[in-house]
Amino acid sequence: MKILPFKLPKSSDESFVVEHNVSNHLYNPLHQHPELQITLVLKGTGTVFIGGYIGDFKPNDVFVIGSNVPHVFRNDDPYFEPNSKLKAEVIYVFFDPTSFGDAFLSMPEAKELYDLLNKARRGIKVHGDKKKILTSKLKDLTTARNLEKIIRLLDVFKIVSDADSLEYLATEVGDHNVDEHEGKRLNDIIQFTMDQYNRHISLDEISDVANLTPAAFCRFFKQRTRKTYVNFLNEIRIGKACRMLLDKDMSIVDICYKSGFSNLSHFNRKFKKQTGYTPSKYHKALIQ
Repeated sequence: MKILPFKLPKSSDESFVVEHNVSNHLYNPLHQHPELQITLVLKGTGTVFIGGYIGDFKPNDVFVIGSNVPHVFRNDDPYFEPNSKLKAEVIYVFFDPTSFGDAFLSMPEAKELYDLLNKARRGIKVHGDKKKILTSKLKDLTTARNLEKIIRLLDVFKIVSDADSLEYLATEVGDHNVDEHEGKRLNDIIQFTMDQYNRHISLDEISDVANLTPAAFCRFFKQRTRKTYVNFLNEIRIGKACRMLLDKDMSIVDICYKSGFSNLSHFNRKFKKQTGYTPSKYHKALIQ
């Protein structure tokens, strides 16, 4: 299975691809492709990595990912259990910016789309009232054919461009493109971290995973994600803790240790810094 780049299968009678997938879990190696990707999550929860951003995903979330931005949607651990009955369901739209010809994006009328393609390199999450409309339009797109399919795609782009509640996931547009060797290394780091987040991970251990010296590893990871590995690891742990807080039977102390923190005060401090709430207040907000 290729890690990077990801080659999107596309038939000769379509200029862009719309997929409605139901599976045990989402495709979870880190990958990139030249197509802009819109992802609508219908079922499933987990962690999403887009460029240097790390966060969670849940049903009804909509993400827009720019061309050649490395990304992965990894479902939570229960989706990978042998006898799990959980299912992940998503709608994907893959759009190559050159699909409609080189001159299309140069048209004055296409400026909004041109701007959207550039902004999507930061990664976008759609919020607000437009998300409900967008969800309906993306579902309609799965059954559209011929000219209607193009019209509906442009309608989707128009809704995203006009949405007033877009969350840009990276602070700046960067050159995310990585070669296959670097991509495999970054994927190994991410997969190892997502599998082992709930225990102590030393710098020497994660450097060995990347086959780098500790100093070289720190430089590599910071250059590719614009954050330190410790910050990345804590973001994953806090994301896992947020989902554990949905379980009414788990105590804050249990969640602290199960998410990989060894100190309750440190857990509380990092949790509040990332979410704006203490774990107990976050839990109360969830159950209200």
